[in-house]
Amino acid sequence: MIGIRAGAKATPDGYTILMATTGASVPANPGYDIVKDFAPIGLIALIPITVQANPATPVNSLTDIVAMAKKEPGKLTVGTPPPPTLNYFGAELFKSLTGADVTIVTYKGTGPLTNDLVAGHVMLAFNTVPPAISNIQAGKIKAIAVCAPTRLAALPHVPTATEAGLPGLDVVLYYGLLAPAGTSPAIVQRLNKELRQIVNSDDVKMRLISDGGGPMPSTPEEDAANIEHEEGKWRALVNKLGLKIE
Repeated sequence: MIGIRAGAKATPDGYTILMATTGASVPANPGYDIVKDFAPIGLIALIPITVQANPATPVNSLTDIVAMAKKEPGKLTVGTPPPPTLNYFGAELFKSLTGADVTIVTYKGTGPLTNDLVAGHVMLAFNTVPPAISNIQAGKIKAIAVCAPTRLAALPHVPTATEAGLPGLDVVLYYGLLAPAGTSPAIVQRLNKELRQIVNSDDVKMRLISDGGGPMPSTPEEDAANIEHEEGKWRALVNKLGLKIE
């Protein structure tokens, strides 16, 4: 939030731009309006949240997780970075959709979360793929489901949440660039042109895919529509569940 506030107050000359992710406007009184204070430049990539498990946890599907949670309420520990990250919201959405009684354990970031998942200090995680992909490939973490409409090229064997029997568990981080409000449309269009060229380049596309994401070049208008949809979706969940997000 500190970075976003700084971006909102920057001179709108095209030389200071902000990389933002989904969920930026969910905290109460963040000190900025993600829609009014910025001019979207374009999207870069999407990275879905994945449900991951320590190999010793006796679950191999979302159905197994729900069954275990209902059999032993509160026993299953689910690690996430702290709110207002989408990882945390994904865990809350999972609880809301299934009625599963799991204990959410928050970490300062995905690095310590991944380490504790490998060590077995937490049983499950709502985690992004990049910090965990080497451990998934080495068999030290089980990838249970991808919380996105389609499978990941980096993990083609891992089913989507819908394929795993839980439609609605759609938790995707979208990365995009924003300029301060008031930036000239000509500057926004120039930046968008360069951004799309970069995102469409073979080396960037391959890097994004290998890290567990997907390239997502867009127009400024498509970026704006994505922000409006995703921010509204997660604010609605926060309001529905009465979550206090500071």
